[in-house]
Amino acid sequence: MRRRTVFAIAALCGVVGAIAVASASAADELPQLRFPVLCTLGETCFIQQTMDRDPGPGARDFTCGPMSYDGHSGTDIRLPDRADIARGWYVFAALPGRVRGLRDGVPDTGHAAMREGQDCGNGVAITHEGGWETQYCHLRMGSIAVEVEQEVQAGTILGKIGYSGATEFPHLHLSVRLNGEDVDPFDPSDAATCGAGANALWAVPVPLVPGGFLHIGFSDGVPDYAAVKAGHADAQTLTGSAEALVVWVNLFSGRAGDDVTLRIIGPDGEPFHDRIFTLDRTQAEVFRASGRRAPPQGLPHGLYRGVAELWRDGTLIDRVETVIRVDYKVDSPDL
Repeated sequence: MRRRTVFAIAALCGVVGAIAVASASAADELPQLRFPVLCTLGETCFIQQTMDRDPGPGARDFTCGPMSYDGHSGTDIRLPDRADIARGWYVFAALPGRVRGLRDGVPDTGHAAMREGQDCGNGVAITHEGGWETQYCHLRMGSIAVEVEQEVQAGTILGKIGYSGATEFPHLHLSVRLNGEDVDPFDPSDAATCGAGANALWAVPVPLVPGGFLHIGFSDGVPDYAAVKAGHADAQTLTGSAEALVVWVNLFSGRAGDDVTLRIIGPDGEPFHDRIFTLDRTQAEVFRASGRRAPPQGLPHGLYRGVAELWRDGTLIDRVETVIRVDYKVDSPDL
């Protein structure tokens, strides 16, 4: 079981410049968005990417950081892995309005079975007063709970997070538009210059965590990354006859120069294995694993603890841990 013991949020910078949709005098006219998923950021869901604020071919988020990609038009609220889809994370309307359109019936297979023109996958589009619109993409097939022209309130259930359309991980893509133009709910101002920031559109402030762990687990070898993304890589128990003991992590928004430390503490409370990885490039998702081969007499039985830390410029960004029990070595089926 994963246990998160530190949840650190780095200082963020904002954006200033010519105001696109917000000003001090008009701040009270801006919509106040309800966060569209009832989840705990940093625990059960994570903001993987935000809107691209770079007007050129590059990409940057509203903090001037790398949590976006070229042309990204919204906010991605992701689940740790595909196994979490089955838990049924509901998606809610962020504002009152009228359902303009929807699509259902796209399989939850990501890019693999996406037809042309179905990038959003299963989704819902809602119009609101004042020229505003919200769109909710990559919903779970068969989960759409509204109809076209239906009036909805903030908090009305629209569907569930899925894995449909042009996506590599299960998430909700939320787009916010004013008169057809994309607007960043974290900062609706013009992105020409980075600086002091502006008024966000969230009714309750939403912290943007600049990276962290999606999962930590144990296995008897380096697991296949496909199994990690599917949510099937974490061993529940091992025996002393296992060839090795490996701790692995999957994290989001890793940056070049970050240090990822992996540590295994043995049943006697002493270090069993530790390693530090320094990331050589910025990546939206990072997988690392390290461990130790079992000694000739087998792994000592008992409870092992795995600890992972993410460090950036001397600041602890996140820390998670997990445990596994290694049972007595099994030499034959008669024992």
